[in-house]
Amino acid sequence: MAGNSTVLDIKNVSVCFDGFYALTEVNAAVKRHSIHFFIGPNGAGKTTLLDIICGKTKPTAGSVIFHPESRADVRLTGMPEYKIVREGVGRKFQVPSVFGSLTVWDNMMLSLKGHKGIWDSLFGRPTADELAQIDRVLDKVGLLDKAQTRAGSLAHGQKQWLEIGMQLVQQPEIIMLDEPAAGMGKPETFKTGEILREIQKECTIIVIEHDMDFMRQAADVVTVLHEGKVLTEGTVDEVLADATVQAVYLGRGKAAS
Repeated sequence: MAGNSTVLDIKNVSVCFDGFYALTEVNAAVKRHSIHFFIGPNGAGKTTLLDIICGKTKPTAGSVIFHPESRADVRLTGMPEYKIVREGVGRKFQVPSVFGSLTVWDNMMLSLKGHKGIWDSLFGRPTADELAQIDRVLDKVGLLDKAQTRAGSLAHGQKQWLEIGMQLVQQPEIIMLDEPAAGMGKPETFKTGEILREIQKECTIIVIEHDMDFMRQAADVVTVLHEGKVLTEGTVDEVLADATVQAVYLGRGKAAS
């Protein structure tokens, strides 16, 4: 894990929906250039936590503070989603949302333009640096040789990598990925882990995932959520060895009292 400074502070975050607490006093500190996994059973609150970070859901209590590398701290809580994206916090959802009728290259260009604003999207021409950036990112996600391929004809894993690339080309400081290995076979899952290891040289990655093998390969830090609370946090080995985690998540034994 590169570096040890905190890039995102999740402080005492709770969210209540009609009397039901989906999250209760969740705390986590995400380190810069780390790959930080949030895992847990269905209903543990993982997606709700990402929704709060990206501004889709407002917390009932608590705050999320973003620490940009070269700017003043930013309180993300209460900020509109589009402003959070512009601050440098991107999110990829579980189902790829690429434009299937367009080429891989065109999808990347749209993502780059969309990040710049309406005027530049309509009338601006890409600079030489931006064109080089697209090539560099496509190479990083293993799709440079597919640049002129229609996105709709890509394999499932390749669509996931394209969407990761569409986030990365915007040069965020944090990328959030919702089950990026879902629906993949073992070779695609392994390659996804390799891509994330390469990407973390440029930004911090937050991952929600159920695939334990993928977690073993890619995670630096793992936070385990259960019934909306933080159960434990640590390295992969520490989390897998935790008896309580084995009970509530892996289904082995009984939780310690």
